[in-house]
Amino acid sequence: MNQLTRFFWFCSGANFSILKRSPTESNKYIGIGATVFFTGLLAAIAAGYALFTVFENVLPAIFFGLLWGMMIFNLDRFIVSSMRKKENAWAEWKLAIPRLVLAVLLALVISKPLELKMFEREINRKLDEKKTEFIAASKLNLAKGFPEIQALEVQKDSLKSELAKAENFRDQVQKEYDAERFGEKTSGTSGIVGLGTNAKKKEQQLDAAQLALDDLRKRNQVRMDTLDAQIREFTALRQLEFEKQQAGIDGFDGLAARMDALDLLTTESAAMALANIFIMLLFIAIETAPIFVKLISPRGPYDDLLELAEDKVKLFKGEKWVKAKGESEARVDYFQNTHFYATDLNKEKTNRKNKAQTESEIKALEEKYRI
Repeated sequence: MNQLTRFFWFCSGANFSILKRSPTESNKYIGIGATVFFTGLLAAIAAGYALFTVFENVLPAIFFGLLWGMMIFNLDRFIVSSMRKKENAWAEWKLAIPRLVLAVLLALVISKPLELKMFEREINRKLDEKKTEFIAASKLNLAKGFPEIQALEVQKDSLKSELAKAENFRDQVQKEYDAERFGEKTSGTSGIVGLGTNAKKKEQQLDAAQLALDDLRKRNQVRMDTLDAQIREFTALRQLEFEKQQAGIDGFDGLAARMDALDLLTTESAAMALANIFIMLLFIAIETAPIFVKLISPRGPYDDLLELAEDKVKLFKGEKWVKAKGESEARVDYFQNTHFYATDLNKEKTNRKNKAQTESEIKALEEKYRI
């Protein structure tokens, strides 16, 4: 006999000795066994991928994936092998309802990791978007958590504004000096060409403005260098804090995060939601297939022989019970009869003894009073 056939018989939970006596049932139980086996295989793959996303290590994922697959395989095998074909179809369905509910739950558990694998690219894109949002939120919170940097930047802007005003004043004096030299008539110039008295005054004002600007630049540059150093210190502290948070953001790739991303994708996209539903229905169909095969298949010779073997066991049990009960009742009757007979003899002996003693006491009293 083919070893593969025997293996699928084993997967279906069928009794080999009975199945060999009903060869027409062989293909049916090969199909049931193959369905149970491949359901366990899919469960192992799904659990292995799910655990790989948790441990990020191949060996533990393979070990626990195989363990989960064997558990699902054994459970499916038990569910299928424990079902019996009855003459009453409703009785079969009534007994199968709890098994179907359990099969649906197992299908949902098995399908979810494989859904995560199928939509891996879309999920990774959604996770990248979430990471970007987390990074922006982290930077914003850190900026609020380091107000000293903003205050120092305000001081730098104030120094720059002060320097810009001095430069604007110097430029304005420069324009007036040029206008005075070239004889341009304005409200602040004489309109005479050449280096006259007014031009020399404008030149002196320009020199003073330039000296004041150079002095202000030196002083502000020292202050700005000090502010930049302080800003760099606070920025380094902020960057250090951000790097601590960055590690957690980069690690936002676990099973729960991927399931949350898949839920967001199915909410945003009707096509993905429909595909998600079809995948779940596919796994539900695969998981419940062995049960439905048992339910919709007609009662065959294997079921008759199996019921006959079980009925023989029940009859043998009844015979043994009746025999044991009869032997027990016989022993009880014998015990009661023998025990009560001995008790009656003892009672009779005691009564005789008491009677003789009483008679002797009466005779003694009579003789006493006669005297």
